[in-house]
Amino acid sequence: MAATSALFVLDIKGRCLISRDYRGNVSTAEVERFFSKHLEKEGDMESHGPICYDNGVSYVFIQHSNVYILAASRQNSNAATLLVFLHRVVDVLKHYFEKLEEESLKDNFVVVYELLDEIMDFGYPQYTEAKILSEFIKTDAYRMEASQKPPMAVTNAVSWRSEGIMYRTNEVFLDVVEKVNLLVNSNGQIIRSEVNGALKMQTRLSGMPECKLGLNDRVLMESQNQSSRVKAIDLEDIKFHQCVRLARFENDRTISFIPPDGMFDLMTYRLSTQVKPLVWVEARIERHSRSRVEMLVKARSQFKERSTATSVTIELPLPPDATSPTVKTSVGSAKYAPEKDALLWIIKSFPGNKEFLLKAEFKLPSVLSEDAVDRKAPICVKFEIPYFTVSGMQIRYLKIIEKSGYQALPWVRYITIAGDYELRLS
Repeated sequence: MAATSALFVLDIKGRCLISRDYRGNVSTAEVERFFSKHLEKEGDMESHGPICYDNGVSYVFIQHSNVYILAASRQNSNAATLLVFLHRVVDVLKHYFEKLEEESLKDNFVVVYELLDEIMDFGYPQYTEAKILSEFIKTDAYRMEASQKPPMAVTNAVSWRSEGIMYRTNEVFLDVVEKVNLLVNSNGQIIRSEVNGALKMQTRLSGMPECKLGLNDRVLMESQNQSSRVKAIDLEDIKFHQCVRLARFENDRTISFIPPDGMFDLMTYRLSTQVKPLVWVEARIERHSRSRVEMLVKARSQFKERSTATSVTIELPLPPDATSPTVKTSVGSAKYAPEKDALLWIIKSFPGNKEFLLKAEFKLPSVLSEDAVDRKAPICVKFEIPYFTVSGMQIRYLKIIEKSGYQALPWVRYITIAGDYELRLS
């Protein structure tokens, strides 16, 4: 990666609040002049991108609240890497100040300059782990010691974990969380189907443990001739935490890492294969007169009986002028939410392969036009299915090895939740 010349924090009008010059070849005046021109062209769609080039300088910036974080470079830098770095800078500043805005930066500008000195050196990104930085850069000056030394994590290859961590009980909690995004049109055809997954870990491990994780990844299992025994899946758009050894994964698909202490996302992935809707909802609207409308709703779970969906909420759209809804349900409860122009059907427990019914009757003003009832928003569904993954993702093993030889307890949990899950009314 080519070096970054300087980092700038600008206010909403493009005036420089804080700057850190790493290479001495981009001035604050140049940046303010460029950004004022950029803000003037806000109506131009081509000027909306976060990457710009002007007068020999490449600018990459992001906006957070009422400030802009901007990196400037006279070299041919990797724009994607710079964007990721700027988002990490935002995460670090939010860790320190909770709210990242102009006022908090002005109140803590000394700490900001200390952080900018540590997270980048001569234009190259260094340490962006907020937990490690907070060990030797304090927000309270009175807590600083005279002979403050940086933690070992800053001076060794494992910058995300400090040495000397000790726990009485060594445990690892691993959650496989999959979010289902689904859009079904009024004819019952699936327009969009996507699964976004994440492996979320919480570690309470002593020392510097080495962890190895095995998945039912098709490439790995075919190489080990195990594809016939366990269902294999194809993973797309895999993104790892920086602790994972990428070279090892590319070689033999082994996920090997020294984990950070506490909570982190080990890996995220996506599957674009078409998914059968887990909860199917059909609604039929019948007009009995110009002022009385009846809605018949059928909800069906389309997963195996051994699984149960919890916290199910089905949001049924109603006309904005609907009044006095009377509701009967075969299970759960229903409540009218006028602020959403919707009827909320709440089912605490929805077993697999079951079907439930709801019947609602509501009144409309007699002056309402007949086509007003036909302007419908989609049905939105929220749910959680514990001990279940829609993709079939499985953790085949999780090994923890530490030189002291202690035994660690790994806990694995699976859960599927609804993301943008919408069914359009017929």
